[in-house]
Amino acid sequence: MLKKIFKRVAIAGAFMAGGAVYASDDPAEALQSLFADERAYYYAENPGTGPRGKPRPVADRMPAGSLDDERRREAANKAFMKRLGKIDRAKLSDEGKLNYDMFRYMLESRLTAAKHRTWRMPLYSDSGFHTYPTRMWQSVNFKTADDYRAYIRRLQDMPRFLEENITHLRTGMKDGFTMPKVVLDGLLPTFGAIADKTAEESSFLGPFKAMASGVSVEEQDVLRQEALRVIGEEVLPAYKRLAQFMEAEYYVAARDAIGVSEVPGGRAYYEDMVRYYTTVDISAEEVHQIGLREVARIRGAMEKIIEEVGFEGSFADFLKFLRSDPQFYAKTEKELLMFASYLAKKVDGRLPSLFGKLPRQPYGVEPVPAVLAPNYTTGRYSGAPLDAPRGGEYWVNTYALDKRPLYTLPALTLHEAVPGHHLQIALSKELENVPEFRLGLYPHAFGEGWGLYSERLGEEIGLYETPYERFGRLTYEMWRACRLVIDTGIHMKGWTRQQAIDLLANNSALSMHNIRTEVDRYISWPGQALAYKMGELKLVELREKATAALGDKFDVRGFHDRVLSAGGIPLYILESRIDSWVQSQLNEENNGR
Repeated sequence: MLKKIFKRVAIAGAFMAGGAVYASDDPAEALQSLFADERAYYYAENPGTGPRGKPRPVADRMPAGSLDDERRREAANKAFMKRLGKIDRAKLSDEGKLNYDMFRYMLESRLTAAKHRTWRMPLYSDSGFHTYPTRMWQSVNFKTADDYRAYIRRLQDMPRFLEENITHLRTGMKDGFTMPKVVLDGLLPTFGAIADKTAEESSFLGPFKAMASGVSVEEQDVLRQEALRVIGEEVLPAYKRLAQFMEAEYYVAARDAIGVSEVPGGRAYYEDMVRYYTTVDISAEEVHQIGLREVARIRGAMEKIIEEVGFEGSFADFLKFLRSDPQFYAKTEKELLMFASYLAKKVDGRLPSLFGKLPRQPYGVEPVPAVLAPNYTTGRYSGAPLDAPRGGEYWVNTYALDKRPLYTLPALTLHEAVPGHHLQIALSKELENVPEFRLGLYPHAFGEGWGLYSERLGEEIGLYETPYERFGRLTYEMWRACRLVIDTGIHMKGWTRQQAIDLLANNSALSMHNIRTEVDRYISWPGQALAYKMGELKLVELREKATAALGDKFDVRGFHDRVLSAGGIPLYILESRIDSWVQSQLNEENNGR
């Protein structure tokens, strides 16, 4: 049955990518037809997705991921790109040109990944293809018995999905394109943590613990028993096979070298990742030098705070004090979550001073899932579709409380919740009158740059109440500046893991646990760490440029609304949009005289 489904997807995709049926001499019509074809193809490729405004179907299968599927997707995206190239951009409206440019950016991003066959290493230092299925039910609206049956069929497809990823990992093993052993040391336990659960304990059973009221009690019991059978007899054994493969085969074959430039084709891959994650045409060496300058600048600001609090001792002594004094740490998981929740709500009330437009979707504060927490970052944002039965989630890591200082929590909250990721991502999903491919699009330099820029905004709304919290913000900014140096150092300059650890340990108050998990993240995800600081620097530059041009007519609410008004966009497009906004403000002022 599944082979027939995937065959239909392939046929439909090839038909739509060809575009013969929708040919038009009008550039705007041709562009809209292309967008419609791509979305139809996207929805067929991604189970559980569908057009905005219509109920999303409950997926009854996992995504197709064989080598043939990867090749088919690459061919389809090349065909879409070919069609785009035949459309005369110059004849489009300004909005049409923006849509054209965003569509090209999206296709180029996909084709860059396909060029380097990134599917050979579908893992990060803390998660991967094996972890997201454990939470996939949380964004689904279960209403009928058929919805639960569809989810059970999706579980039955899990062995196929895992096996296809094992095949990809084996290709990576053959090519020498693997995750380094030092990262796998922390990642391997996540496979067993899923596989070693009983069916009753498994997170896959989540939807059946509190079922929809529209399903009769008798039918609930039948569906729950069937789910337990499938989880116990099909899903968990497949995860056990995966865990055994990772330990007995993949780990043994994994590379010792940590820099991706040391794998075949790695240097070209990394340079492409630098451009992809920064969305600007820049070299790894240029990024490295920017990072060194930022580290020096931020270190000077930190020294001033140490003088302000009257601390007697060296910089290293002050970091030791921050990492060890009990006054800076929560004593219980609940206390940490309560403080994060308090900060988030406090920011909510001050957002109108910075924004004219706010999102409708709410968000909550949750702990990082226990299966991920030991090797996970300090916090993260987990978004949700607009029609999901939950809002966005600001995850706070409650594992190892003595490594989660309270003085960095204001900066973390601003970044992951509001006005950072939740506000930006929710607004991008709520855009009106734009092609659907743009909803929720997330160029990393824009999204992560906005998150880091949002940490600065805490100064403007008075969220940092003590010198230690201001030092915590600088620690987080130093963290992102060090990333520029470390990521390029590891992947292009032959840096060791210890060199990377030392740079962060000597310049930030991050705990050593966080530093080690972060460095492993940079090793496992080449280039992504560059997005934060490069994006923030561009946002600061554009705000300063707009302020200088507009003087006392500069409106920070208008500036922020303009930044976020198009959703996630590459930095080169953001710059042109801010330039045009500044010019329009100047024109209004001149016309009003």
